[in-house]
Amino acid sequence: MLSGIRLPKSAVLVLDYLNKRGPLPPRVISEEAKVPLRTVTFALDRLVDTEICRKVPNLADMRCTLYTINQEKARAVFDRYGLRFS
Repeated sequence: MLSGIRLPKSAVLVLDYLNKRGPLPPRVISEEAKVPLRTVTFALDRLVDTEICRKVPNLADMRCTLYTINQEKARAVFDRYGLRFS
């Protein structure tokens, strides 16, 4: 399923953060995880391209998109990289 996909460390870090904290906008991930915003957006683009994450509308603030994980694909990534899925 995801066997041919290689993710950069930043994408795995962002995925792990989204797994723990739920749907978040890139700026919040950047600030809370202490990762540069450019790195977070690169990681999210990669995760969306591989369908591990998806964009969802933020009904509280339509100017700011939220990102959420695809549970099934995220679990496969976590297994592959030896991380704990919560």
